This record gives sequence, structure tokens and C-alpha cells, in this order.
Amino acid sequence: MVSEFYRNIVIATDGSENSQRAVSYGIEIAKLSGATVHALYVVDTTSFSSIPMDAGWEAMYETLRREGEKAISEVKKRGEVSGVEVREVLLEGHPSNEITDFAENNSADLIVVGTLGKTGLDRFLMGSVAEKVVRGSKVPVLVVRSEKQS
Repeated sequence: MVSEFYRNIVIATDGSENSQRAVSYGIEIAKLSGATVHALYVVDTTSFSSIPMDAGWEAMYETLRREGEKAISEVKKRGEVSGVEVREVLLEGHPSNEITDFAENNSADLIVVGTLGKTGLDRFLMGSVAEKVVRGSKVPVLVVRSEKQS
């Protein structure tokens, strides 16, 4: 079955156990609709912007970049198993901004993102990429909550 409704799906992943549920949903929707998946990981460089890059920060940046490459590679492997075309995308910047900008600039029909489902003080202190994507996106967003609610 090929759908004209979903042609390009962005699956935003951070490589965490929680985001794996969102990846599963996104891959399944892509499989059912014949869509192409854009596996997107954003290296959050906002923490680095105000601090001069030294060897320690460079090592941290490289670690985050490798984690991102691993995360999107895992999405690609899962897509291949399901017969879904997956394009790997690694960006840098503020995660929610990069996710929404990429989706809007690449004709995405859907953004799939996971959330920990935190509430109250935890959410206030940590912020929520998923919430910011929902609030800022012109593209429909599917938020997949973790099985483990806090």
C-alpha cells in the first residue's frame, strides 16, 4: 500500500532506550504508507556556544557526534529490515529548532519524536524537546511516550 498522505517522515532520535519506541512507530507508519524516513539526530551545540572549545570540550563534542552517528545508523538498520528507505541526517544546533527547520525545509509530512513523559519540576528543569517541536512545528507531530512514565 502506498499512501500520498505520508511520503517523507522525520524520525528524531537521541539514541536513548525511550526513543526506540518512537523509531518503531515511525518505521511502521513508513512501511504501511511507503514513505521515506529521515533519521535525524541533532548534536546539541547550545551548551558549547558560550564556552571556548578546549580539548575536553572537543572530546565531548566528538563523543556526542559518534553517539548521533550510531543512533541514526540503528534507525537505518531497522528500516532495512522492514523494507523502508532511511536517509541518515546528522545536524548541529538547538535540537527542537533543527528538527522543525529540517522537517519544514524537506517537505516532511510527519515528525515522530519520543518523550519521557516527565511532568512538573522534572519537565520544568529539563525542558522537553518534544514539547518544543510540537509547539513550533508547522508539520504534524506524533509524540510517542515512554512505557515508563515518571
